[in-house]
Amino acid sequence: MLTCAHVVARGGEEPVGVSFAHGGEQDVPARVVAHGGWDGRETDPGDLAVLELDRPVPWRPAEFAAPSDAYGDPPRRLLAYGFPKRHDEGTLAEYRATAPQLIAGEWVQLEAWAAHGQPLAPGFSGAAVTLADSGRVVGMVSAAARSPEIRNGRMLPAQVMARYWPRLGELIPTPEYDRADKERLRHLVEAAQGRGPRGHGHEGRCDTADPPGPGGGGSRAVLECGPERLYLDAVGPLGPPLPPLGFGSLWDAAWYLLSEVPDPAAVARFAVRLADFVDDMRTRAELRAWPAPARARRADPAPPAPPAVARDAVRWSPILVEIAPSGSGDGHFLVEVCAYTGRHRRVVGQRRLPVDRVRAYALERIDEAYRELEPGARELIAFVLPRRWLNADVAQWQRSADDDSPLGSFAPLVVMDLERRRSGGLQHKLRQKWRYLDERPAPRLHRIDCWAVGQDQVKLTVGLRRDADMVGFAAPPRADGVRRLFQAGLNAAVPVMVWPRTGCRGEHRCGGSADCRGSTFLDRLTEHLAGLPARELPSYVHALRETAYASEAREPHWAYDLALLWEDPESLPDPVGHLHDPVG
Repeated sequence: MLTCAHVVARGGEEPVGVSFAHGGEQDVPARVVAHGGWDGRETDPGDLAVLELDRPVPWRPAEFAAPSDAYGDPPRRLLAYGFPKRHDEGTLAEYRATAPQLIAGEWVQLEAWAAHGQPLAPGFSGAAVTLADSGRVVGMVSAAARSPEIRNGRMLPAQVMARYWPRLGELIPTPEYDRADKERLRHLVEAAQGRGPRGHGHEGRCDTADPPGPGGGGSRAVLECGPERLYLDAVGPLGPPLPPLGFGSLWDAAWYLLSEVPDPAAVARFAVRLADFVDDMRTRAELRAWPAPARARRADPAPPAPPAVARDAVRWSPILVEIAPSGSGDGHFLVEVCAYTGRHRRVVGQRRLPVDRVRAYALERIDEAYRELEPGARELIAFVLPRRWLNADVAQWQRSADDDSPLGSFAPLVVMDLERRRSGGLQHKLRQKWRYLDERPAPRLHRIDCWAVGQDQVKLTVGLRRDADMVGFAAPPRADGVRRLFQAGLNAAVPVMVWPRTGCRGEHRCGGSADCRGSTFLDRLTEHLAGLPARELPSYVHALRETAYASEAREPHWAYDLALLWEDPESLPDPVGHLHDPVG
């Protein structure tokens, strides 16, 4: 039973007697089991009480209308059945909603349907406001005008009532999602906050109740997973703005997306974004899968694939890890992990993290991204890194807390340059280069030995743009001279670049002597990779890494520290739907 909190306020903890109109059950004992938080003043929000009867009754439960059904042009006629003085048998009042705009974020104004008839008065509080043509409930009378000359009142809309008693939301029709979907989402949101009825999701919860610390600092995770932040991520920059009073909880934001935002996919994006802040893996997986994988695909279909390019190999299904500076200069990075299935990209996680937490977070989300891949998919782990991080040992990262083997031995792994990925011109040149490579049996390898560090960077860029499909470096991009040549390869839109992460620094002119590790590396590179199709190079390099990591020789295998920059925009597109992703 639903009524206004002020109707039962004097009862305190005492049982309440409930009588039903038209005879039948009278004075059925009930107790208040939920309360909207009303404080006693007429203008206080949360004027809702939920009663539980002590026995079943034979009356049909109320049926609710969709939130928008209370309004229209012409206006919808609304009925309320109340018990004012001298109307012991009850009476009907005819009203209409003035506008869908909420007063103080809480009420809808009601105005009399006609200048005569029964006005709202004491005795109508808690009465259901129903559509005259269907009897479905759109809200509850909460107040009437004090003066009899003013024939208006206030209604607590059903969707606002559901803020205070979330289970009610399961009964209110919403686009795309049925009662079971909403019940499941409610349980998952409660689990994310550590209040859920389930046996998981309580540790490391997304606790939005903790205030920022002294000086306005506070917990970064609390700020990022607050309901307002998650709402804005879900609707995107062009979506509906925040309601004036914000949200009191994560469920408030989720329910607002379900009941007030026209885009039905927004609440699914909210669930995916919330999942990233939940420590419990099971709860995280269920939030990402909500409402269900098949339904989610229907609500957010993949954009059509472009005309296929002739190729012998099966298309890659990449797991993309993008690590970018946060821009605030405080040692934090924006880390995003997503999985591609065809041209459809699904974000698995996106967080702003200090540098010492990047590795653990990325590895955990990479493992979860595999759940998005089809069983027969060819996985490819691709790290998009700032230019100064391209020589990072990501292929050597321990795969997980329970597996000490290198990540590069688990799956094909490549790196890409963040700046180049964000350049429209270089991405266009890369597409042209791959179209050319698809028509050739093997890429042209250009060697840059360690003694060649004095080359002119601009001339090398122009030359590589014209004549090179693949560049092999004898030295890692650590010394200034090698970094300049490395940048020339990036600016030339060379699709494939290979180098040893350690060894000769390129700071001397060894002249290609027999004991030069860089020259030996390039010789072996030519021997093992020259003549192979460019699209398959991640697989061949993966096989080399497996051999190197398993080698029991006294000296390290020549490919032990091999780094591969490989970039195909067609395999890793920025889909049209990216702007609608949780972090778009």
